[in-house]
Amino acid sequence: MNINATLFVQLVVFFIGAWVTMKFIWPPLIKALDERRKKIADGLAAADRGNRSLDDAQKKIAQLDAEARARAQALIAETEKRAQALIEEAKGQAKVEGDRLIASAKAEAQQEVVRAKDSLRDQVAVLAIAGAEQILRREVNPQVHADLLSQLKAKL
Repeated sequence: MNINATLFVQLVVFFIGAWVTMKFIWPPLIKALDERRKKIADGLAAADRGNRSLDDAQKKIAQLDAEARARAQALIAETEKRAQALIEEAKGQAKVEGDRLIASAKAEAQQEVVRAKDSLRDQVAVLAIAGAEQILRREVNPQVHADLLSQLKAKL
């Protein structure tokens, strides 16, 4: 055989092999590569969306945390205000109760003074009668002189 004929046959076999490869092997291979490329691109896009979603979630968590801390501070401040108001109210009630007890004690002391004065008047009247009885050397009838004793008590 001749080198030209061999070369020509090899060239024809090469082109037939290239045509069979391009017609039957290349399209499924390209299709598989395109599908693989698309899956990779979709996976990367999903990863980017996941990262953005994670960033958004972290921002939202930080915001919710800040809001919760602010609400907690507000509740603490409100509770402290309520506690202070309750303390002030209790102080006011204690002062009112103390004033009432002082007034009651003063009234009771005043009544005790009045009772002591009455008792002293009675004792002075008895002593006056005893003194008058000794002076007059006669017995004085308390029933007869009740008006005089009442007047004497009133003067004392």
